[in-house]
Amino acid sequence: MNVTPIVALDVKSLGAALSLVERLDQAARYYKVGSELFTRAGPEIVSAIRARQCEVFLDLKFHDIPNTVASAVAAAADMGVAMTTVHASGGMAMLRAAVEAASPECRVVAVSVLTSLDATAVAASWGRSSKVDVQEEVLRLARLAVDAGVGGFVCSGHEAAAVRTELGRQLLLVVPGIRFSEGASHDQARVVTPADAVRAGADYVVVGRAVTAAADPVEAMKRLSAELNSALKE
Repeated sequence: MNVTPIVALDVKSLGAALSLVERLDQAARYYKVGSELFTRAGPEIVSAIRARQCEVFLDLKFHDIPNTVASAVAAAADMGVAMTTVHASGGMAMLRAAVEAASPECRVVAVSVLTSLDATAVAASWGRSSKVDVQEEVLRLARLAVDAGVGGFVCSGHEAAAVRTELGRQLLLVVPGIRFSEGASHDQARVVTPADAVRAGADYVVVGRAVTAAADPVEAMKRLSAELNSALKE
């Protein structure tokens, strides 16, 4: 088993993103490009990262009618990204359209419940009269993703073990919200340490401010890798 770290480039400009990529150099070879950076820098940021022989996780969380999402996924595949996200709550037809539009080199990854949401927030957003069982909602969306032929799934480390137990290796699991044990949770409600993500069955972990806002991002990345490797040996 191997767990791949993905560094979230949640910065405000192409220059800031590439400065961080160059500073991390061989310490990180996989990067997440999300809504803020892609809106500011566009496809150029993807091309620039790919030119440095690094992989790109394009995290735009597409959620629209099937035809529109299919076209967006096809465009992402044309850019050479390794993974791109769609919302699992977009439904079966949308998920299947996304999978059909992707290339063999571009994996479609379904997003379940955002790590910024707790049970109360999910209930309010989804029109429930009381708190929901977040784990059961995540499992429901994971089953939908499998039925649609999606190969990857994003969920917090709090639910990853349950998804792995129920569905085995049918889905590659991407776990965001990674924090070191003493780190602040910031705007995330459901965070885990690198070791906890490994124990829960993650294939990929997405780390943002724990590395990018560190006084020394390279040392923070080395610590992340060491904690992942230590947990893998347990």
